[in-house]
Amino acid sequence: MDLDDMRDKIDKIDSQILSLLNQRLEHVRHIGDIKKDQNTVYYVPARESKLLRKLIEKNEGLLTNKAIKAIFVEIMSASLALEKPISIACLGPESTYTHQAAVKKFGQSVSYDFENSIRGIFEKVFQGASDYGVVPVENSLEGAVTDTLDMFAHYDLTICSEIFLPIRHNFMLKDENASVEKIYSHPQVFGQCRNWLQENYPKAALIPVASTTIAAKMVDEKNVAVIASDLVAKLHGLEIAHRSIQDSHENTTRFFVIGDQGTSSTGKDKTSLFLSLQDEYGSLVDALKPFKEYGVNLTKIESRPSKKKLWKYHFYVDFEGHVDDKNVAKCLDFLKSKKIGFKYLGSYPQEI
Repeated sequence: MDLDDMRDKIDKIDSQILSLLNQRLEHVRHIGDIKKDQNTVYYVPARESKLLRKLIEKNEGLLTNKAIKAIFVEIMSASLALEKPISIACLGPESTYTHQAAVKKFGQSVSYDFENSIRGIFEKVFQGASDYGVVPVENSLEGAVTDTLDMFAHYDLTICSEIFLPIRHNFMLKDENASVEKIYSHPQVFGQCRNWLQENYPKAALIPVASTTIAAKMVDEKNVAVIASDLVAKLHGLEIAHRSIQDSHENTTRFFVIGDQGTSSTGKDKTSLFLSLQDEYGSLVDALKPFKEYGVNLTKIESRPSKKKLWKYHFYVDFEGHVDDKNVAKCLDFLKSKKIGFKYLGSYPQEI
């Protein structure tokens, strides 16, 4: 069989795939009509998570798990857009890491509303101007994104899903022979590239801006470099002088999808909440005891100032499980019985 014969076979398979995708969308359209009649939510993170896990478990071919996820995210994106036009608020402008995380979760078929601040994203979703928002919550090198945690204390929105995005920072400029005097990027980026910058450009001025995309627009200045992603370099025609300059190649940022809906259990979930404790000896220990007693695995705890009283703190907590799981429900009931205050932020599928 020669090359042309093989290509003919591939063309026939592609036609079959296209036909099946359109058949799938016909069913999706009917489901959208049912959801509209029943006034139910269109985006169902638990269903999405279960479908992806099932497909990955069934896979016995040459497709990687990463490829399966990428393909079906776009299929589900087209399906979601067919059911109802969906808008996602995220930090702009186009190509920021937050935008990239949003596209990784929602695909190319939904619309994106670009905001200048994390507060702006929360406000847009809270007011109903955007259906969902995507916000950064923590980085594996720099820790918590405190602006996001603080917004949860002020807005009654729910965490619907989480996203993990590997972060690769590149050092770029328009003229590779220029003598670099100023470097523009986001403040978190400077923190994640601290060692490399100190070793290679100890005398350059580090100038923080709101996003790496905004930084890319500064390269027309003389003797300027920026630190940003591959996508930013491509969109703005920048030359990458040094790739992957972050201090750790395990550099990853975690994002939350926020909305006004809860998410049903998938069997592989996380839950987040704020603990509000009395200023008493042993109050934090007392609040954490039921997690051990009921077998709830804590994965994160972070203190944040209450901003209402000097030296009073809230504690942001992540743990494995869903609010509907028996052990989690018992744990939270125990907290209530002991009058330990908490604000439930959401249960959501663990990232695949």
